[in-house]
Amino acid sequence: MPELRKDPLIGRWVIIATERAKRPVDFLAAHEEPSPETTCPFCQGREGETAAEIFAVRDGGSAANRPGWKVRVVPNIKPVLRVEGQLNRRAKGMYDLMDGIGAHEVIVETPEHVANAADLSVEQLHASFHAAMTRMADLEQDPRFRYVLWFKNYGATAGAGRIQHSRSQLIATPVTPLRVKEELLGTRRYFEDKERCLVCDLLDQERQAKTRVVIESSHLIALCPFASRFPFELWIVPKRHSCDFGKMQPAELADLAHVSKQVLSRLKSVLDDPPYNALLHTAPFRRPRGRSAKWKTIEDDYHWHIELIPRLTRVAGFEWGSGFYINPTPPEESAKYLREAVEETEAPVHVETK
Repeated sequence: MPELRKDPLIGRWVIIATERAKRPVDFLAAHEEPSPETTCPFCQGREGETAAEIFAVRDGGSAANRPGWKVRVVPNIKPVLRVEGQLNRRAKGMYDLMDGIGAHEVIVETPEHVANAADLSVEQLHASFHAAMTRMADLEQDPRFRYVLWFKNYGATAGAGRIQHSRSQLIATPVTPLRVKEELLGTRRYFEDKERCLVCDLLDQERQAKTRVVIESSHLIALCPFASRFPFELWIVPKRHSCDFGKMQPAELADLAHVSKQVLSRLKSVLDDPPYNALLHTAPFRRPRGRSAKWKTIEDDYHWHIELIPRLTRVAGFEWGSGFYINPTPPEESAKYLREAVEETEAPVHVETK
């Protein structure tokens, strides 16, 4: 019997189509082969083929825009929003508009020509997350920006493009994205009613049930959400309540690199290297804005998290028209497959605290 499940964060309904239930092997034919690439501007030694770097994690003594880096951040050559100029907010009749001001940066996650972040070392993943935190903190200083979205596309179906080099992106926007606003509203309503964080309560329940938890480490939990929109959808959530990704403690950042490595490796193993999108939802920048300062309890009610979505199914007419999602694999089954995917060579989650 199919089930309708309600997402507690934003109230969205999902149909778990158990009569269409699919196992990992049923998705393998869905992968698309990427177009062949000729040269890669993101490989070490080709620094001159990108814009000048904004930030880099480098070996001691290596010069900017030269080899010797571990992670490199450069402007996107085709930015969605441009950093130069002012917002110029204005009305056009009943419509509101502003100039396309923002920032669009690429985090090149390895000097080697590696496509999937699952194949990066924990050290490289740690350096990549560190670069993202550093850049987000810097972009927060620009008063034109209200939010920075970190996201990652892997595979042609997920929008990664022709170049197969592991990278993530940051886009700073002058408004808070609607999807994040929906979560802010949902968590605020829950806090006003119960004086507790919705996500903290959710984690407590999931840890007790165990059926949807894939990995529990010292500081993080990776789970398949109760109302998963897509097969094998995963969330990585910190145990410690925090609304800001940028306020992670060193041990939490180290743990995030370990957990991300394990999650990505298991997805690659179980689903035969699927395309995926990963995205970070964290609190928007908070500056005094007079009466428009809406999120007065955000420190207490919001909880940052990373959403990881393998691209195994397509959104079609019913989903677009209704706002529902149809998921043919119950999250309990997805979590079971991923829990059982531990390879003999997989190192246990361990965090060095110095």
